[in-house]
Amino acid sequence: MQHPNDPLHGITLEALLNALVAQYGWAELAKRININCFKSEPSIKSSLKFFTPHAVGA
Repeated sequence: MQHPNDPLHGITLEALLNALVAQYGWAELAKRININCFKSEPSIKSSLKFFTPHAVGA
């Protein structure tokens, strides 16, 4: 099935987070988005733990 109107289709949450960190860095992400997984000992692992329940709608 094609998803022409969904530019994020097929992109994993981990890939998206890695791209954001590469583009902005943890400090800038923490300034722009006030959540602890970006501010306090940031890591991809802690961010995935925070975002995964939200991504699946839990």
